[in-house]
Amino acid sequence: MTALDQARAVGDAVLYEGYLLYPYRASAPKNRVRWQWGVLVPPSYASAEIGEHASARVECLVEPLENTVLHVKLRFLQTRTQLTWDEAVEHELDFELPLAELPIERTFAVPGDGERTHELSGVLTARLDALDGPFGGARLRAELHNTTSWPSDGVREHALRHALLAAHLVLSVDTGHFLSMLDPPEWAKPAVEACRQDRLWPVLIGDTSRSAVVLASPIILYDDPAIAPESPGDLFDGTEIDEILTLRTMTLTDEEKREARATDPRAAAIVDRVDAMPPELLERLHGAVRSVRPVRPSVVVGGVRVAEGSRVLLRPNLRGTDAQDMFLAGKTATVRVVLSDVDGVAYLAVTLDDDPAADLQHAHGRYRYFSPDEIEPLEVAE
Repeated sequence: MTALDQARAVGDAVLYEGYLLYPYRASAPKNRVRWQWGVLVPPSYASAEIGEHASARVECLVEPLENTVLHVKLRFLQTRTQLTWDEAVEHELDFELPLAELPIERTFAVPGDGERTHELSGVLTARLDALDGPFGGARLRAELHNTTSWPSDGVREHALRHALLAAHLVLSVDTGHFLSMLDPPEWAKPAVEACRQDRLWPVLIGDTSRSAVVLASPIILYDDPAIAPESPGDLFDGTEIDEILTLRTMTLTDEEKREARATDPRAAAIVDRVDAMPPELLERLHGAVRSVRPVRPSVVVGGVRVAEGSRVLLRPNLRGTDAQDMFLAGKTATVRVVLSDVDGVAYLAVTLDDDPAADLQHAHGRYRYFSPDEIEPLEVAE
Protein backbone atom coordinates (compact mmCIF):
# COMPACT_ATOMS: atom_id res chain seq x y z
CA MET A 1 0.00 0.00 0.00
CA THR A 2 1.41 3.40 -0.99
CA ALA A 3 1.32 6.37 1.37
CA LEU A 4 -1.45 7.95 -0.73
CA ASP A 5 -3.49 4.74 -0.55
CA GLN A 6 -3.00 4.69 3.22
CA ALA A 7 -4.06 8.34 3.47
CA ARG A 8 -7.21 7.59 1.49
CA ALA A 9 -8.05 4.56 3.66
CA VAL A 10 -7.68 6.57 6.88
CA GLY A 11 -9.50 9.47 5.21
CA ASP A 12 -12.42 7.15 4.44
CA ALA A 13 -12.66 6.32 8.14
CA VAL A 14 -12.68 10.07 8.86
CA LEU A 15 -15.36 10.65 6.20
CA TYR A 16 -17.77 8.23 7.82
CA GLU A 17 -16.86 8.53 11.50
CA GLY A 18 -20.21 8.92 13.25
CA TYR A 19 -22.12 8.75 9.95
CA LEU A 20 -24.51 6.16 11.41
CA LEU A 21 -24.20 4.78 14.93
CA TYR A 22 -25.30 1.49 16.44
CA PRO A 23 -28.09 0.28 16.37
CA TYR A 24 -27.92 1.71 12.82
CA ARG A 25 -31.56 2.81 12.71
CA ALA A 26 -32.86 6.24 11.82
CA SER A 27 -35.26 6.03 14.79
CA ALA A 28 -32.43 5.76 17.34
CA PRO A 29 -32.02 9.06 19.28
CA LYS A 30 -28.24 9.09 18.72
CA ASN A 31 -28.84 9.13 14.94
CA ARG A 32 -31.10 12.18 15.00
CA VAL A 33 -28.20 14.64 15.42
CA ARG A 34 -25.70 13.91 12.68
CA TRP A 35 -22.52 15.20 11.05
CA GLN A 36 -20.17 16.22 13.86
CA TRP A 37 -16.67 16.08 12.32
CA GLY A 38 -15.16 18.48 9.81
CA VAL A 39 -18.42 20.32 9.14
CA LEU A 40 -17.95 23.56 7.18
CA VAL A 41 -21.33 25.24 6.99
CA PRO A 42 -22.32 28.04 4.59
CA PRO A 43 -21.18 31.50 5.78
CA SER A 44 -24.76 32.64 6.44
CA TYR A 45 -25.10 30.02 9.18
CA ALA A 46 -21.58 30.13 10.63
CA SER A 47 -21.23 31.44 14.16
CA ALA A 48 -18.46 30.88 16.71
CA GLU A 49 -21.08 31.24 19.46
CA ILE A 50 -22.81 28.04 18.38
CA GLY A 51 -19.60 26.29 17.30
CA GLU A 52 -20.35 26.26 13.58
CA HIS A 53 -17.65 27.43 11.15
CA ALA A 54 -17.34 28.01 7.42
CA SER A 55 -13.56 27.58 7.18
CA ALA A 56 -10.66 25.44 8.31
CA ARG A 57 -6.92 25.97 8.30
CA VAL A 58 -3.83 23.77 8.57
CA GLU A 59 -0.16 24.72 8.85
CA CYS A 60 2.76 22.33 8.61
CA LEU A 61 6.48 22.36 7.87
CA VAL A 62 7.93 21.27 4.56
CA GLU A 63 11.45 20.98 3.21
CA PRO A 64 10.89 21.48 -0.54
CA LEU A 65 13.28 21.33 -3.44
CA GLU A 66 13.60 23.89 -6.25
CA ASN A 67 10.68 22.73 -8.42
CA THR A 68 8.49 21.01 -5.85
CA VAL A 69 4.80 20.69 -6.72
CA LEU A 70 2.15 20.45 -4.01
CA HIS A 71 -0.74 18.10 -4.73
CA VAL A 72 -3.91 18.63 -2.70
CA LYS A 73 -6.83 16.25 -2.49
CA LEU A 74 -9.92 17.85 -0.99
CA ARG A 75 -12.32 15.17 0.26
CA PHE A 76 -15.75 15.66 1.81
CA LEU A 77 -19.31 14.40 1.92
CA GLN A 78 -22.42 16.11 0.59
CA THR A 79 -25.91 15.26 1.85
CA ARG A 80 -28.48 13.74 -0.44
CA THR A 81 -31.94 14.28 0.95
CA GLN A 82 -34.20 11.24 1.16
CA LEU A 83 -37.74 11.08 2.53
CA THR A 84 -36.72 10.12 6.08
CA TRP A 85 -32.92 10.01 6.02
CA ASP A 86 -30.10 12.02 4.44
CA GLU A 87 -27.53 9.87 2.67
CA ALA A 88 -23.99 10.90 1.78
CA VAL A 89 -22.32 11.57 -1.55
CA GLU A 90 -18.52 11.40 -1.62
CA HIS A 91 -16.45 14.05 -3.41
CA GLU A 92 -12.72 14.23 -4.09
CA LEU A 93 -11.23 17.25 -5.86
CA ASP A 94 -7.60 17.43 -6.97
CA PHE A 95 -5.42 20.56 -7.11
CA GLU A 96 -1.87 20.82 -8.47
CA LEU A 97 -0.03 23.79 -6.98
CA PRO A 98 3.64 24.48 -7.87
CA LEU A 99 5.21 25.88 -4.71
CA ALA A 100 6.97 28.54 -6.77
CA GLU A 101 3.52 30.00 -7.64
CA LEU A 102 2.29 30.28 -4.05
CA PRO A 103 0.39 32.12 -2.63
CA ILE A 104 -2.49 30.91 -4.76
CA GLU A 105 -6.27 30.71 -4.59
CA ARG A 106 -8.42 28.09 -6.32
CA THR A 107 -12.20 28.12 -6.43
CA PHE A 108 -14.32 25.00 -6.85
CA ALA A 109 -17.97 24.11 -7.25
CA VAL A 110 -20.04 20.95 -6.88
CA PRO A 111 -23.31 20.98 -8.81
CA GLY A 112 -26.61 19.92 -7.29
CA ASP A 113 -29.59 18.25 -8.90
CA GLY A 114 -32.03 20.87 -7.61
CA GLU A 115 -34.02 18.36 -5.57
CA ARG A 116 -32.02 15.94 -3.44
CA THR A 117 -28.64 17.71 -3.55
CA HIS A 118 -27.73 21.41 -3.58
CA GLU A 119 -24.89 23.21 -5.32
CA LEU A 120 -21.81 23.78 -3.18
CA SER A 121 -18.95 26.21 -3.73
CA GLY A 122 -15.70 26.93 -1.97
CA VAL A 123 -12.17 28.30 -2.09
CA LEU A 124 -8.86 26.60 -1.37
CA THR A 125 -5.91 28.89 -0.65
CA ALA A 126 -2.28 28.02 -0.05
CA ARG A 127 0.83 29.99 0.82
CA LEU A 128 4.44 29.21 1.68
CA ASP A 129 6.68 31.21 4.03
CA ALA A 130 10.39 30.49 4.42
CA LEU A 131 11.52 29.81 7.98
CA ASP A 132 14.06 32.02 9.68
CA GLY A 133 17.44 30.51 10.52
CA PRO A 134 20.16 28.50 8.82
CA PHE A 135 18.30 25.20 8.49
CA GLY A 136 15.97 26.10 5.62
CA GLY A 137 12.46 24.72 5.40
CA ALA A 138 9.18 26.55 5.05
CA ARG A 139 5.77 26.84 6.66
CA LEU A 140 2.91 25.72 4.41
CA ARG A 141 -0.55 27.08 5.11
CA ALA A 142 -3.68 25.70 3.45
CA GLU A 143 -7.12 27.15 4.10
CA LEU A 144 -10.49 25.81 3.04
CA HIS A 145 -13.60 28.00 2.88
CA ASN A 146 -17.21 27.10 2.17
CA THR A 147 -18.55 30.02 0.10
CA THR A 148 -21.94 28.51 -0.70
CA SER A 149 -24.68 31.14 -0.92
CA TRP A 150 -27.74 30.21 1.15
CA PRO A 151 -30.32 32.45 2.85
CA SER A 152 -30.12 30.97 6.33
CA ASP A 153 -33.31 30.02 8.13
CA GLY A 154 -31.39 29.19 11.32
CA VAL A 155 -32.08 25.44 11.14
CA ARG A 156 -28.93 23.31 11.36
CA GLU A 157 -30.50 20.38 9.52
CA HIS A 158 -31.14 22.68 6.56
CA ALA A 159 -27.69 24.27 6.75
CA LEU A 160 -26.06 20.85 6.55
CA ARG A 161 -27.49 20.40 3.07
CA HIS A 162 -25.26 23.29 1.98
CA ALA A 163 -22.19 22.22 3.99
CA LEU A 164 -18.93 20.38 3.33
CA LEU A 165 -19.10 17.40 5.70
CA ALA A 166 -16.12 15.54 7.21
CA ALA A 167 -13.90 17.79 5.09
CA HIS A 168 -10.21 16.93 5.09
CA LEU A 169 -7.12 17.38 2.92
CA VAL A 170 -4.43 15.03 1.69
CA LEU A 171 -1.27 17.01 0.97
CA SER A 172 1.64 15.50 -0.96
CA VAL A 173 4.81 16.76 -2.61
CA ASP A 174 6.54 15.19 -5.60
CA THR A 175 9.98 16.14 -4.26
CA GLY A 176 11.07 17.10 -0.76
CA HIS A 177 9.16 16.09 2.38
CA PHE A 178 7.04 17.23 5.31
CA LEU A 179 8.27 17.16 8.91
CA SER A 180 6.41 15.66 11.84
CA MET A 181 4.41 18.17 13.86
CA LEU A 182 4.34 15.77 16.82
CA ASP A 183 8.04 14.91 16.98
CA PRO A 184 9.96 17.47 14.90
CA PRO A 185 13.73 17.80 14.85
CA GLU A 186 15.09 20.11 17.52
CA TRP A 187 15.76 23.00 15.13
CA ALA A 188 12.15 22.94 13.89
CA LYS A 189 10.40 22.95 17.28
CA PRO A 190 10.00 26.76 17.52
CA ALA A 191 8.48 26.83 14.02
CA VAL A 192 6.09 24.00 14.93
CA GLU A 193 4.95 25.88 18.04
CA ALA A 194 4.23 28.93 15.88
CA CYS A 195 1.95 26.97 13.53
CA ARG A 196 -1.79 27.42 13.89
CA GLN A 197 -4.39 24.73 13.30
CA ASP A 198 -8.10 25.49 12.98
CA ARG A 199 -10.32 22.42 12.70
CA LEU A 200 -7.67 20.45 10.79
CA TRP A 201 -4.68 18.58 12.23
CA PRO A 202 -1.68 17.45 10.12
CA VAL A 203 -0.15 14.00 10.56
CA LEU A 204 2.45 12.22 8.47
CA ILE A 205 1.44 9.19 6.43
CA GLY A 206 3.90 6.35 5.89
CA ASP A 207 6.43 7.49 8.50
CA THR A 208 6.66 9.22 11.86
CA SER A 209 9.52 11.67 11.26
CA ARG A 210 9.32 12.85 7.64
CA SER A 211 7.16 11.93 4.69
CA ALA A 212 5.98 13.16 1.30
CA VAL A 213 2.33 12.78 2.38
CA VAL A 214 0.32 14.52 5.10
CA LEU A 215 -3.29 13.95 6.11
CA ALA A 216 -4.96 17.09 7.46
CA SER A 217 -7.80 15.59 9.48
CA PRO A 218 -10.64 17.14 11.52
CA ILE A 219 -9.97 14.36 14.06
CA ILE A 220 -6.64 14.55 15.90
CA LEU A 221 -4.52 11.51 15.05
CA TYR A 222 -0.97 10.32 15.61
CA ASP A 223 1.62 10.23 12.84
CA ASP A 224 1.31 7.29 10.44
CA PRO A 225 -2.25 6.21 11.34
CA ALA A 226 -3.54 3.05 9.68
CA ILE A 227 -6.63 0.89 9.60
CA ALA A 228 -6.18 -2.27 11.67
CA PRO A 229 -5.83 -5.29 9.36
CA GLU A 230 -8.26 -7.20 11.60
CA SER A 231 -11.10 -4.79 10.76
CA PRO A 232 -13.36 -6.35 8.07
CA GLY A 233 -15.25 -3.18 7.21
CA ASP A 234 -16.85 0.08 8.30
CA LEU A 235 -18.80 0.38 11.53
CA PHE A 236 -18.73 4.20 11.67
CA ASP A 237 -17.91 4.30 15.37
CA GLY A 238 -14.16 3.95 15.83
CA THR A 239 -11.96 1.07 14.66
CA GLU A 240 -10.95 0.23 18.26
CA ILE A 241 -14.34 -1.31 19.05
CA ASP A 242 -15.05 -3.51 16.04
CA GLU A 243 -15.55 -6.58 18.22
CA ILE A 244 -18.12 -5.14 20.61
CA LEU A 245 -20.07 -3.43 17.82
CA THR A 246 -20.13 -6.65 15.82
CA LEU A 247 -21.34 -8.64 18.83
CA ARG A 248 -24.00 -6.03 19.60
CA THR A 249 -25.18 -6.04 15.99
CA MET A 250 -25.58 -9.81 16.24
CA THR A 251 -28.06 -9.29 19.08
CA LEU A 252 -30.44 -7.15 17.00
CA THR A 253 -33.84 -8.70 16.43
CA ASP A 254 -35.00 -9.53 12.92
CA GLU A 255 -37.31 -6.50 13.01
CA GLU A 256 -34.48 -4.21 14.14
CA LYS A 257 -32.27 -5.55 11.35
CA ARG A 258 -35.02 -4.89 8.80
CA GLU A 259 -35.29 -1.30 10.03
CA ALA A 260 -31.50 -0.85 9.90
CA ARG A 261 -31.35 -2.21 6.35
CA ALA A 262 -34.12 0.16 5.32
CA THR A 263 -32.37 3.17 6.89
CA ASP A 264 -29.28 3.36 4.67
CA PRO A 265 -27.44 1.13 2.18
CA ARG A 266 -24.32 1.33 4.34
CA ALA A 267 -26.29 0.16 7.37
CA ALA A 268 -27.64 -2.72 5.29
CA ALA A 269 -24.07 -3.66 4.35
CA ILE A 270 -23.05 -3.78 8.03
CA VAL A 271 -25.96 -6.04 9.00
CA ASP A 272 -25.39 -8.32 6.00
CA ARG A 273 -21.65 -8.57 6.77
CA VAL A 274 -22.25 -9.41 10.43
CA ASP A 275 -24.91 -12.00 9.59
CA ALA A 276 -22.52 -13.74 7.21
CA MET A 277 -19.36 -13.43 9.35
CA PRO A 278 -17.54 -16.76 9.82
CA PRO A 279 -16.25 -17.68 13.31
CA GLU A 280 -12.58 -17.36 12.32
CA LEU A 281 -13.11 -13.75 11.23
CA LEU A 282 -14.97 -12.94 14.44
CA GLU A 283 -12.03 -14.36 16.40
CA ARG A 284 -9.66 -11.93 14.64
CA LEU A 285 -11.68 -8.97 15.93
CA HIS A 286 -10.45 -9.63 19.45
CA GLY A 287 -7.46 -7.53 18.41
CA ALA A 288 -3.71 -7.71 18.54
CA VAL A 289 -1.05 -6.11 20.73
CA ARG A 290 1.36 -4.09 18.60
CA SER A 291 2.59 -1.47 21.05
CA VAL A 292 4.69 -3.95 23.06
CA ARG A 293 7.08 -6.63 21.89
CA PRO A 294 9.16 -9.43 23.48
CA VAL A 295 12.59 -7.86 23.09
CA ARG A 296 14.14 -8.68 26.46
CA PRO A 297 14.47 -12.07 28.19
CA SER A 298 14.11 -10.77 31.73
CA VAL A 299 13.96 -7.81 34.13
CA VAL A 300 15.47 -7.42 37.57
CA VAL A 301 13.04 -6.64 40.41
CA GLY A 302 14.44 -6.12 43.91
CA GLY A 303 17.68 -7.77 42.86
CA VAL A 304 15.85 -10.85 41.54
CA ARG A 305 15.79 -11.81 37.86
CA VAL A 306 12.20 -12.17 36.64
CA ALA A 307 11.65 -13.98 33.34
CA GLU A 308 9.26 -16.37 31.62
CA GLY A 309 8.14 -18.95 34.18
CA SER A 310 8.79 -16.79 37.26
CA ARG A 311 6.05 -16.85 39.88
CA VAL A 312 5.20 -13.46 41.31
CA LEU A 313 2.87 -11.81 43.81
CA LEU A 314 0.71 -9.07 42.35
CA ARG A 315 0.84 -5.64 44.01
CA PRO A 316 -1.06 -3.48 41.47
CA ASN A 317 -0.86 0.27 41.68
CA LEU A 318 -4.48 1.27 42.23
CA ARG A 319 -3.98 4.86 41.09
CA GLY A 320 -4.20 5.54 37.37
CA THR A 321 -4.74 1.88 36.40
CA ASP A 322 -7.64 -0.43 35.67
CA ALA A 323 -10.04 -0.27 38.64
CA GLN A 324 -10.55 -4.03 38.41
CA ASP A 325 -6.91 -4.56 39.39
CA MET A 326 -7.99 -4.10 43.03
CA PHE A 327 -9.41 -7.62 42.91
CA LEU A 328 -6.03 -9.03 41.88
CA ALA A 329 -4.00 -7.58 44.75
CA GLY A 330 -2.27 -10.36 46.69
CA LYS A 331 -2.85 -13.04 44.05
CA THR A 332 -0.03 -15.11 42.66
CA ALA A 333 0.69 -15.28 38.94
CA THR A 334 3.14 -16.78 36.47
CA VAL A 335 5.11 -14.60 34.08
CA ARG A 336 4.52 -15.72 30.50
CA VAL A 337 6.31 -13.00 28.52
CA VAL A 338 8.54 -10.01 29.33
CA LEU A 339 7.61 -7.18 26.99
CA SER A 340 8.95 -3.76 26.08
CA ASP A 341 6.98 -0.86 24.63
CA VAL A 342 8.20 1.60 22.00
CA ASP A 343 9.89 3.69 24.72
CA GLY A 344 11.77 0.69 26.09
CA VAL A 345 9.63 0.44 29.25
CA ALA A 346 9.26 -3.15 30.49
CA TYR A 347 5.96 -4.90 31.19
CA LEU A 348 5.16 -8.38 32.43
CA ALA A 349 2.44 -10.46 30.78
CA VAL A 350 1.08 -12.90 33.37
CA THR A 351 -1.63 -15.48 33.93
CA LEU A 352 -3.23 -16.01 37.34
CA ASP A 353 -2.22 -19.21 39.14
CA ASP A 354 -5.76 -19.83 40.43
CA ASP A 355 -7.32 -19.32 36.99
CA PRO A 356 -8.43 -22.75 35.70
CA ALA A 357 -8.23 -21.35 32.15
CA ALA A 358 -4.66 -20.04 32.55
CA ASP A 359 -3.17 -22.46 30.02
CA LEU A 360 -5.96 -21.67 27.56
CA GLN A 361 -5.40 -17.93 28.05
CA HIS A 362 -1.69 -18.48 27.42
CA ALA A 363 -2.40 -20.48 24.27
CA HIS A 364 -4.51 -17.59 22.93
CA GLY A 365 -2.00 -14.94 24.04
CA ARG A 366 -4.45 -13.26 26.42
CA TYR A 367 -2.70 -11.92 29.48
CA ARG A 368 -2.88 -9.41 32.30
CA TYR A 369 -0.17 -6.78 32.16
CA PHE A 370 1.78 -5.27 35.04
CA SER A 371 4.86 -3.09 35.36
CA PRO A 372 7.84 -4.43 37.36
CA ASP A 373 7.02 -2.20 40.33
CA GLU A 374 3.61 -3.88 40.62
CA ILE A 375 4.96 -7.39 41.33
CA GLU A 376 6.96 -9.11 44.05
CA PRO A 377 9.16 -12.05 42.94
CA LEU A 378 8.35 -15.40 44.59
CA GLU A 379 10.34 -17.85 42.48
CA VAL A 380 13.18 -17.40 40.00
CA ALA A 381 12.59 -18.93 36.60
CA GLU A 382 14.86 -21.77 35.55
